[in-house]
Amino acid sequence: MGEIATSERMITLFYSSASERAKKTLAYAKAEGLPIKEVDLLKTPLTGTQIAELAGRLGLQVRELVNQQHPSYKKRFGPHDLSEEDWITMIRKNPEILKQPIALRGDITILVETPSDIIKI
Repeated sequence: MGEIATSERMITLFYSSASERAKKTLAYAKAEGLPIKEVDLLKTPLTGTQIAELAGRLGLQVRELVNQQHPSYKKRFGPHDLSEEDWITMIRKNPEILKQPIALRGDITILVETPSDIIKI
């Protein structure tokens, strides 16, 4: 069992309150009446274990969770070939570079690309 608690009745949405896509996704979910547990990554940082778990649930390597197109990433970092632990540390110290929003419900986890993706879960 992982560190992230999930429920079949509630969608857990990991997002950044600075993200327009996340704001639209939240608004869409609320308009649809979906039960949402919000986790703002800028206020509630993820642990290294949670980051690794999210990557695993999405079928990705941790480095694939990093949005290398994010202005903060481009400004501070360049292309990297890092260990999984180093990518986790980078995300923990710079949560805004995590690809998000990420939605979980039970055993299903998705990376929300468009706000309407939330209904897929």
